[in-house]
Amino acid sequence: MRYRVLGGTGIEVSVHCLGTMMFGAVGNPDHDDSVGIIHSALDRGVNFVDTADMYSSGESEEIVGKALKGRRDDIVLATKVHFPDREGPNRGGNSRRWIVAQVERSLRRLQTDWIDLYQIHRPDHTTDVEETLAVLTDLQRQGKIRAFGSSTFPAEEIAESHHVAERRALGRFRSEQPPYSILARGIETSVLPTARRYGMGVLVWSPLASGFLSGKIRKGQDVDLSKGRAALTPGRFDPSLPQNAAKFEAVERLAALAADLGRSLPELAVAFTVAHPAVTSAIIGPRTMEQLDGLLAGADLVLDDEALDRIDAIVPPGTNVYHPDGAWKPPSLTDVAQRRRPLGERAAA
Repeated sequence: MRYRVLGGTGIEVSVHCLGTMMFGAVGNPDHDDSVGIIHSALDRGVNFVDTADMYSSGESEEIVGKALKGRRDDIVLATKVHFPDREGPNRGGNSRRWIVAQVERSLRRLQTDWIDLYQIHRPDHTTDVEETLAVLTDLQRQGKIRAFGSSTFPAEEIAESHHVAERRALGRFRSEQPPYSILARGIETSVLPTARRYGMGVLVWSPLASGFLSGKIRKGQDVDLSKGRAALTPGRFDPSLPQNAAKFEAVERLAALAADLGRSLPELAVAFTVAHPAVTSAIIGPRTMEQLDGLLAGADLVLDDEALDRIDAIVPPGTNVYHPDGAWKPPSLTDVAQRRRPLGERAAA
């Protein structure tokens, strides 16, 4: 297992980070089996574990807490906050009120006194970023978190957060967690360069493109939309939808490339993400021991320039074959009033 320093934190993390979204009701409901998978990853050199308070409504954090008993000091533990736990006002977001409440719940579920990396799961345009940075700085000074970061933030909001932190003498985001895969390379345009500019670590999620690069979803084959990632976002996998055609075509060409290298498609996919100089670690999210074994089999794979050039020919740099984050879209796109002038102004112009 290879290790890299997470941004400027001085914390060394494994290049493969164990993601735990599939542990719990959403994926693998067997706690003992999930704990066994976590232990197997740790025994093979993984020292970086990522979860979130919203994964299976906190059940994932509970499983991670069980798995880390007796091993906590050797593990870099990351979790996230933002999404609501149920409907109602003040049940989510990036406010001081919500973060202070949720960090305590996460600490209890994880059975730990501190979180190594506490991440803001998505932007919140109802809360001033200064408010968010201030509460995170307070939690850091209290020793409840060691460092904090962002997740799936656009480049301009990452830059704004650093400017605010500098002006207000607050702690700053030390990492960013964006979606990144061969099929979703949009962050290469501005997010990754911005992260490098501010010395941030980057741990990328969905290097298998929500399972599309798992090797099990191929052109001309029936897709079971009732299991795993396909059950969460069936629209991404339905072969009858025209927008998926480009993904199926790219997967066939990438599978041929992987075969030429004598490696599996998932090994190729993960190795691609960690070849970028801005990327610290790639999150792998197995649901079964078999999936973990397949992903860690590629831990030693380093792609040469020829292989990376062939990938660029299939999916050009900076290109998204699909929109990688279906869970959140910026208000600038979802709020009609932010992208259309009032009718009177349009007529006057």
